[in-house]
Amino acid sequence: MKIYIYYGGRGLMDDPTLYVINKMQEVLEELHVTVERFNLYELKNSITTLPQTLKEADGVILATTVEWYGIGGYMQQFLDACWLYGDKEKIAKIYMCPIVMSTTYGEREGKLHLSNAWEILGGLPCSGVCGYIADTSIFENNESYSKIIEKKAENMYRTINQKMASLPASNQAVKQMVSITKNIDLTPQESEQLSRYASDDSYVRRQKEDIQELTSLFRDMMGSSEPEDGEKEYIRDFRENYVPQAGFKAVYKIQIEGKKRPLVIEVNGPEHNYFYGNTENYDVEMQIDKATMDDIVFARMTFQRAFMGGAMKMKGDFKVLRTLDQIYAFGKKTL
Repeated sequence: MKIYIYYGGRGLMDDPTLYVINKMQEVLEELHVTVERFNLYELKNSITTLPQTLKEADGVILATTVEWYGIGGYMQQFLDACWLYGDKEKIAKIYMCPIVMSTTYGEREGKLHLSNAWEILGGLPCSGVCGYIADTSIFENNESYSKIIEKKAENMYRTINQKMASLPASNQAVKQMVSITKNIDLTPQESEQLSRYASDDSYVRRQKEDIQELTSLFRDMMGSSEPEDGEKEYIRDFRENYVPQAGFKAVYKIQIEGKKRPLVIEVNGPEHNYFYGNTENYDVEMQIDKATMDDIVFARMTFQRAFMGGAMKMKGDFKVLRTLDQIYAFGKKTL
């Protein structure tokens, strides 16, 4: 079972929400649940790409703090991104537990806001946690509060494990009436650019001319060098920087812009193999432009940062993607 925590607070030391999610994470890990946390304030420049991480989750915890009014901008941005770019079919199978702590007023409204938003997205509800906590020392001085939090974590585990059903809600009817967003094969950044510039005729015309010029340029470059060097590029970089991980086995398929065939990477403990070609048996498939690939092999970028920033598309196991940055020590490469 995998449960992801999305924390929408500011990461302050005295944030009561941090105490609650730390306690819940501790309980869930004791129940052998894989828990991963995403701090939205650290990922504020890539929030629009985070809905892609939901694909591997069985349950999520949306946690935020009401410091003056409402659930805060980071959490609202994440919910907006889920509506615009999230996989609604996958979200429909994910249970969500809302956690809202308040240092002023409005924790109940915040919890209701998160529950309603998730149900409109099509997701499944879990019983959440909310409360007014002026000082985190209150938790330390009251053991019964800790027991309440532990019980909520256990209930969430039980709900997901038993796949408990819930009665239909009017929010589902709202979703059917207003869900007019269409899935498009674009990154969030590309979608935003289109919505901003599509009505500008001069901009569109100039972009078409630039694309034609670049297409011609790349065609000439590929025609002159691809047959000789194209099937070897990057293979030496990966081979020389490989750091084996005992017991780790995976196959990566990387489609690099300008390459006729994808780069296939096969790793199995100390063994590693590389070739340009096609394979149907892979754990992660990626699409990446050549400039970003160059940044990665020269240690100016990591695969995870490229994905989070929208410079790379992927499908497959997100955890296997993260391991890719561990088995290749490009940081030791001399420029």
